[in-house]
Amino acid sequence: MRAITFSAYGGPEVLQLSEVPVPEPGPGQVRLAVQAAGINPLDWKIRNGSKRQNFQVSFPHTPGFEVAGVVDAAGEGAEFAVGDEVLGWPETGGYAEYALAKALAPKPAGISWADAAALPVAGETALRVLGLLEVREGETLLVHGASGTVGRFAAQVAVAQGATVIGTAGSRNLDDLKSLGVVPVLYGDGWEERVREATPGPVDAVFDAAGHGVLPGSVKLRGTKDRIVTIADEAAYELGIPYSSPEQSPEVLTAIVGWVTDRGVRVAQGKSYPLEDAAAAQIESEDGHPGGKLTLAIS
Repeated sequence: MRAITFSAYGGPEVLQLSEVPVPEPGPGQVRLAVQAAGINPLDWKIRNGSKRQNFQVSFPHTPGFEVAGVVDAAGEGAEFAVGDEVLGWPETGGYAEYALAKALAPKPAGISWADAAALPVAGETALRVLGLLEVREGETLLVHGASGTVGRFAAQVAVAQGATVIGTAGSRNLDDLKSLGVVPVLYGDGWEERVREATPGPVDAVFDAAGHGVLPGSVKLRGTKDRIVTIADEAAYELGIPYSSPEQSPEVLTAIVGWVTDRGVRVAQGKSYPLEDAAAAQIESEDGHPGGKLTLAIS
């Protein structure tokens, strides 16, 4: 099968389109014919070696943490059958024609393969952090990077739960946030003052999905380090602020899908690349302004 692999840490040029053996599912696993795979910043951070202390990989390595596809083969005791359309987290790399997985949920019939592949990482991260922050109806939540894939999902969920959401973003995304019921605030120099102007009351919780040095200012706004969580700024360790990491389970995926099918939460789509252009997709992700979720169209 075709898969993207790399055999040394480095720039996007280390990514190669390779022929590798088709994996066979073990107990509880299924094999997916992957239709689409999500691109995430962690993919290129692992590729360039900056995450090697936390994410050990063996070479050659196939990247990719989220997929949507059709079950092609099922191991003993698997919860899905051949022909089922599913989405979830692969146990082998998602940048490939086939992948093995256990943590899956049925793909809603009404959403595209690209939309399905965009949900696992963003949805899990958004729901996990909102749970850690214990955001309640009537409170004010500040989301840094609210136009990004994770921030946008979290903002929609928090609005639906009755919170006032202030979201920082670039100028081109402010109208989109406003259409979601978010109070949009331009990021960059002076963002603290603009947030204070946007809300007459206190900021009850802060979700940093951007990682652009906003934690000290967020502490000033809160007046405390409590109820501030980041997924993107490792300065959190020095500041004593929680840095949250993923928790993958079928139950979480079912909850994510429920927000999509029952509450209309959506991930904004960016460009879809063919598998052989995975390096270009990672370059756009690393640039930091993709304008929506980047995916690979594989089948």
